[in-house]
Amino acid sequence: VKNMNRSIKAQNLFKEGYNCSQSVVLAFSDIVNVDEKILKKISLPLGGGLGRLRLTCGAVSGMALVIGLIFTEEENSNENKKYVYELTREVIKRFENSYHTITCKDLLEQANLEVEIKGSPEIRTKEYYQRRPCDIIVRDAAKILEDFLIEKGIIIDNK
Repeated sequence: VKNMNRSIKAQNLFKEGYNCSQSVVLAFSDIVNVDEKILKKISLPLGGGLGRLRLTCGAVSGMALVIGLIFTEEENSNENKKYVYELTREVIKRFENSYHTITCKDLLEQANLEVEIKGSPEIRTKEYYQRRPCDIIVRDAAKILEDFLIEKGIIIDNK
């Protein structure tokens, strides 16, 4: 699969209204072999740090979903679980090296935003995108994952 600049694709998906997790997952839809409708559904609850609880960043959860979809084998073996967990920890460590956290609440507070925990997502306006770091975080998460998958030979880098 050729490199399609997934980081920009993920950022654009976020700007189209998809949540952080959906944006990352959908940017890799062509290589995970799962229908996009299903990907949208399984990644939706992970947005806003898991249902807007501001826990693990949805972009990070999206990275983990993609790792699982690519590397989980059909046979339920402890060896495969160990391998997938290792890969997941590696991409999360790379994200954490950039942002020093994987928590939605902490990421928003780093941007000096008041963190609200409520069920209703904010209306996406021009001001929303100007004050929130989420589209940049989504872009960076997709770039980290893309680079990782290039290293693993899953994505061919044609730059």
